Amino acid sequence: MNYRELGNSGVEVSEIGFGAWVVGTDWWGDRDEAEAIDMVQYAVDQGITYFDTGDVYGHGRSEELVGKALAEVRDEVTVATKIGYDFYNNPQAGHGELPKEMNREYLEAAFEKSLDRLGLDSVDVLQLHNANASEVDADVLEFLDELREDGRADAIGWALGPSIGWLAEGDMAIEEEFDAVQLVWNVLEQEVGDHFLDTIERTGSSTSLIPRVPHSSGLLNEQVTPETELEEGDHRAYRPDEWYEAGWEKIDALRFLERAEPRSADGSSGGQPRDGERSMAQASLQWLLYHEAVATVTPTFRTREDIDEWAAASDVPALSDEEFQRVQELYAEDFGIARDDGMDALRSSVEGEDIQSAGLDKESAGS
Repeated sequence: MNYRELGNSGVEVSEIGFGAWVVGTDWWGDRDEAEAIDMVQYAVDQGITYFDTGDVYGHGRSEELVGKALAEVRDEVTVATKIGYDFYNNPQAGHGELPKEMNREYLEAAFEKSLDRLGLDSVDVLQLHNANASEVDADVLEFLDELREDGRADAIGWALGPSIGWLAEGDMAIEEEFDAVQLVWNVLEQEVGDHFLDTIERTGSSTSLIPRVPHSSGLLNEQVTPETELEEGDHRAYRPDEWYEAGWEKIDALRFLERAEPRSADGSSGGQPRDGERSMAQASLQWLLYHEAVATVTPTFRTREDIDEWAAASDVPALSDEEFQRVQELYAEDFGIARDDGMDALRSSVEGEDIQSAGLDKESAGS
């Protein structure tokens, strides 16, 4: 495992992180407390040190389990959480989005409750969870600065979503020198990440990017194939059928990223990838790590086998300049596929002004 710094915060993160939204929720399948704690601790054994949770995941349950799992290795890991959704005063219907509270009083109270659940006096990274730009006023920025100054949070971030935006929010975070911006970004969904790379270059900001959904909801790790039937409640089912149908064609065009060493005489590959090997799932992570602004990538681990393969992605061959450029050329021509993927809109809190000013060929999905 290799490690990078989050912005200029001094906080070190593993190149492959653990998105703890799978812990304490049923969004990616049920698991009991022992199984959840085992997954987190197994990830530590594989060199993963960045663990990203949020207070709304399982309404605090994820934080509790992460805190238990990491209690004995606290000094060896980086713990990040998120605040902003008010699940204390609002019932949740399925996976629907809850109301947010981004005023200073609420954030202070929510942060203290997060620390209690985690069993910590401070966190390494505190993120605003899906805040709109209009909600982050001078009082909120002052509150975040104070957390850094008094040592209760070593780094500050802004987690964007829940679709693929929002551009206005990410730009604001970069311009305000947040240490990190978390976003949906992968080989098949590049527009937003590319835009933020341009913003970082334009402003000279030290903000790091933290991509999530790096496997594009199961396409790039080939866990969703034409034969897959997504179970009821599986979070990946929000994608339209057209997305997956177009994606399977795009995967075929990306096969050149895979590398395999010659098999042994008995035909086996020896279990985990050996030196020189690189699976499609690992290449997808390496495509993101090709960008210097990326500090850590947080795939959605569902099993120990996922952890084995994807944690090892930090050590497989990096993409060459030629490979990266070929990917970009394919993306620029939409992989030569004349098919609507059903994902022609980005979330916008400013009525699409950010999408229009960025010059993206996307519609606004509303606020």
